[in-house]
Amino acid sequence: MKTRIGILGLGGVGGYFGGLLAKAYQESEDIEIVFIARGETLKVVSGSGLKIITKDSEMVVFPKVVSNDPAVIGKLDYLICATKTYDIEESLLALSKCITKNTVILPLYNGVDAPERISTLYPDNEVLQGCVYIFSMIESPGVIHNVGALQRLFFGSESASVSKMKALQAIFKNASIDSHLVDNIEDTVWEKFVFISVLASATCYLDFNIGQILESRTGRNVYVSLMNEITMIAAVKGLNLPEDIIMQTILKLEKTPPDTTSSMHRDLLAGRNIELASLTEFVINEGHKYEVETPTYQLVFDKLSNPKEA
Repeated sequence: MKTRIGILGLGGVGGYFGGLLAKAYQESEDIEIVFIARGETLKVVSGSGLKIITKDSEMVVFPKVVSNDPAVIGKLDYLICATKTYDIEESLLALSKCITKNTVILPLYNGVDAPERISTLYPDNEVLQGCVYIFSMIESPGVIHNVGALQRLFFGSESASVSKMKALQAIFKNASIDSHLVDNIEDTVWEKFVFISVLASATCYLDFNIGQILESRTGRNVYVSLMNEITMIAAVKGLNLPEDIIMQTILKLEKTPPDTTSSMHRDLLAGRNIELASLTEFVINEGHKYEVETPTYQLVFDKLSNPKEA
């Protein structure tokens, strides 16, 4: 039986990792990679493939299938989700005919609320937890530009089939993806969430890129205040994060090109919808739940949710 893997969303995450999978299994009789795309991206990738640009190379990949039609996409064994968090419900419900009770769903969204939201839609399916570290963006429809040195994927589950997760890990490894099947996946996902939530909130609130945050006293102060608030919530929740997580995340920033910014900041600058609910408001709500004050997050949320008043 052929293993069919759907890639939902061809942005910086789905386009990069999906592209590596498509390249590795282009001639495979056993594994079929399906790109699920729409609009101009669907048109471009169908005609001329998906281009991935890194600092060292360029490659163009052609999946076996690229479509937005459930009848063409067909039944899927694995579905890797990498759209924006505000698209979770709409995009996944549109694929109900492709998702069988045996489909394993791997969310690679920004944020930590996706598995619960997906399980609400598909309560009988195995929904993994996952996260990635990558600085990658859409240069134009069908063109992904990876600007960082880190492209790492983590996934796991406390309850899903170990054999299915190991099979997916083997598929990733054979495609030269730096992937890690981990036991303590909630800690791992929250460690990434701390990084992305603080970066997204700080860059958007200050209208700074990473270099400006590191060089500015105001930028560093806002960044560290956000870090203190979210890590306090993680501690109260009982998560096992590194004791020096604030220093670790600053070191990650220092290794990143200084003119890089968060995807939420890029979306804000372009006038697009932003992931404010999953990356900023979620932390405030968790603070209320665990009685942890989050005044800096509240400042960010108030400004970004009411930009005309700010």
